[in-house]
Amino acid sequence: MDTMNAGPVLSIKDLTVEYRTEASQRSDAHVLRAVDGVSFELYPHESIALIGESGCGKTTLALSILRLLPKIARISGGQIEYRNRSGQLINLRDLSESAMRRFRWSEAAIVFQGAMNSFNPVLKIKDQMADTIRDHQDGIGKREITERAEHALREVDLEPGRVLRAYPHELSGGMRQRVLIAMAILLEPQILILDEPTTALDILTQRRIVDLIYNLHERLDFAMIFVSHDLAVAAELATRVATMYDGEMVEVGDVRDIFYRPQHPYTQKLIGSVPTLTGAARRPDQEQRDV
Repeated sequence: MDTMNAGPVLSIKDLTVEYRTEASQRSDAHVLRAVDGVSFELYPHESIALIGESGCGKTTLALSILRLLPKIARISGGQIEYRNRSGQLINLRDLSESAMRRFRWSEAAIVFQGAMNSFNPVLKIKDQMADTIRDHQDGIGKREITERAEHALREVDLEPGRVLRAYPHELSGGMRQRVLIAMAILLEPQILILDEPTTALDILTQRRIVDLIYNLHERLDFAMIFVSHDLAVAAELATRVATMYDGEMVEVGDVRDIFYRPQHPYTQKLIGSVPTLTGAARRPDQEQRDV
């Protein structure tokens, strides 16, 4: 499938997002521009990784797509256009809050870094998955809800019989992250946004989650935006990479071009900062020390 000829499923044009503090209500000098004139397109089945240091605007950009920004933030300029399954272009900034609420999960879903913070701690997993389905699809029966929830959990290699009866705290960190991914794919969205979904996990669990995301992306054919400061994970999951620096998207390119032939000095420094397994080994006692 030639995804580029299919047309983008998401188009971001000159997007600007600002954070305003109490002081900024009195003076524009205190407004922080976290995303500054960003433009890019996401095509069907494509996976684009947003990389950069902490505070560069990656997560703010991701949250702005679903209009999940905190109260002190606002989209002050630009467009966010989504192409639905019928080919209709929708400017997400024009949607009412109720329409945007319907859009989330059914058309585009997000997986957050801290799975525990994404769940209601006093509800069982089955109830939280059922609420997600009911809120977005009218007239669906209890049996079909259960079947969908069980299917989504099997997609992420979890046993429905055990997980659906559990509260979030009764699951391990890796299991909670898998449940969150299952909820994200529950309504078969066209776009899946992942905001550093492996950061809070141990190294072995990270490996399993990365493999899971890769397999789901190949099997379910959704487009994906992957936010990460882990360049190894980005290189493995992305077809394109976008480097962000100080709120701007300074370089966008094919994953091999970005990692092997980076053009922007910041991208070069970012990639060069990653330790490698090659080169001469040095013992600590061989380091030059002050005496």
